[in-house]
Amino acid sequence: MTEQHSHISNRRLRTPRTAAIAGIIFGVLLIVIYTIINLNIPAVPDDTGAWLETSAGPISMALILVPFAGIAFLWFMGVVRDRLGLLEDQFFSTLFFGSGLLYLAMVFTGAALAGGILTAYSIDPRIVTEGEVFIFARAVMYHINNVYSIRMAGMFMFVLATIWMRTEIMPRWAALSTYALALVLLISVGFLPWMTTIFPAWVLLTSAYILFLNYRYQKVDEEGSSEGEGGGSSE
Repeated sequence: MTEQHSHISNRRLRTPRTAAIAGIIFGVLLIVIYTIINLNIPAVPDDTGAWLETSAGPISMALILVPFAGIAFLWFMGVVRDRLGLLEDQFFSTLFFGSGLLYLAMVFTGAALAGGILTAYSIDPRIVTEGEVFIFARAVMYHINNVYSIRMAGMFMFVLATIWMRTEIMPRWAALSTYALALVLLISVGFLPWMTTIFPAWVLLTSAYILFLNYRYQKVDEEGSSEGEGGGSSE
């Protein structure tokens, strides 16, 4: 019974280690999504909508990937919380979850607006191009994606960097570099088309580093247990 319980415990402890791959998946998917969007949609809120006729296919493909990126991001948040363990603080955890979930909700809202524009255009192009619906929806989509979601991403990074500095579960250089990128997202004035890729790129690199650390710790544990077994057999 004890061996079975130990086997189940080991499986539960090792699951989050492989789950760090979810952050890499999120980063890759969202970078692909924003690359498609930046290459096909003008980076201004008052565009004429010409991309609806020429780039509906690539944009639709990008929107299909958004829910999967969102799911992977939730897994990434779980991985980060798993690394905190008993060091988790209620105040910082509230900011961490709040900013992360708000960011994800805004990404989904922006994608839903883009999908709504494409659907309306496929039904009757004149409703979109000749009416005020497109102007309003495009302006809302612009501000959600390029103003509010970026600020929430910066807040998410700032809080996580603070947690890392206080708990020292990540190297100091990782926390300081995260602070720098968070400030760029929080206080940036104006809009640069590729600024939206900063956050997913950071998640990708952070997840890859966490995966590396987990692999190294697992290897050390396995070597330690094998040495212990060898010492026991020699007696």
